[in-house]
Amino acid sequence: MVRKLLAVAAMALACAAQAQDYPSKPIRIIIPSTPGGGTDYIGRLMGSKLHELNGWAVVPENKPGAGTALGLAEAARAPAQGYDLVIGQSDNVTLIPLLMKVSYDPIKDLAPVALVATTPMVLLVAESSPYKSLPEVIEAARKDPNKISYGTSGTGGGVHIAMEMLQHSAGVKMQHVPYKGSAPALADLMGGHLQFAGSSISSAASLIKAGKVRALAVTSPRRNPALPDVPTVAELGYKDCDMVTYYGVLAPARTPPAVVARLNADFNRLLARQDVRDALASQGLEAEPASSDQFAALIRQDIGKARRAIAAAGIRVQQ
Repeated sequence: MVRKLLAVAAMALACAAQAQDYPSKPIRIIIPSTPGGGTDYIGRLMGSKLHELNGWAVVPENKPGAGTALGLAEAARAPAQGYDLVIGQSDNVTLIPLLMKVSYDPIKDLAPVALVATTPMVLLVAESSPYKSLPEVIEAARKDPNKISYGTSGTGGGVHIAMEMLQHSAGVKMQHVPYKGSAPALADLMGGHLQFAGSSISSAASLIKAGKVRALAVTSPRRNPALPDVPTVAELGYKDCDMVTYYGVLAPARTPPAVVARLNADFNRLLARQDVRDALASQGLEAEPASSDQFAALIRQDIGKARRAIAAAGIRVQQ
């Protein structure tokens, strides 16, 4: 017992010393996607702002592949010293591990460092659509289950899960049409090939502003500042289908707690700055400062919610 206590104490001292000297070399932020898009934007924004805050050398590195799972797998294998961080989001932390075989466990192999931002999905019709509200779409689907087809950026993605949750809450069934990305789904919506679609706010914002599509609802618990006049699905009477996409920073499991705490404090300092909040808001993202424990709780809650929705809808993704 004495030997074990001495070993634990020695390890704690080593971790404290490591944290005190941190960082002694450049920090890599793995971005598990190609350049462009929300994940890349957040990785580069937070990396540049962390450098601006502390003068640290922070190097963003794009590692796309396997539906953004490749970058998380690399982070999970990296030395747990705080020099290899990764931008995680709902798809690669919550959904992909539930739908296909990956080489990492998001709970066991990764340590939540800081929640950066959240954004809801927005539910849309074409501007020429006869449906002026979400209840009108639901009523049409109730009268004729084959009448309403909805497009998403792909099977098993966040938009698909949100749509399945909405159908379950409303007691209707619509026809899912998966696309390879939001752009072709929105193009078909505007072209009249779809009656309904879901998208991220960032992908649809310019079309909403141009009056080419009509936003009917957002999937967050509260209204989004980027679309203040658009109601939430809960406001319209559809319960238990709140869903947001979250973005955050993770590290390899067993990264020293003192290092995680230092990084969490610094990222939260950045998220309190108006320039950072404005930069996120320009992409339809809301800054969400939180402790690492709160971020971990959000991930666990999100996984449970998605697991129930996937089981209820019988969603399967080919591996």
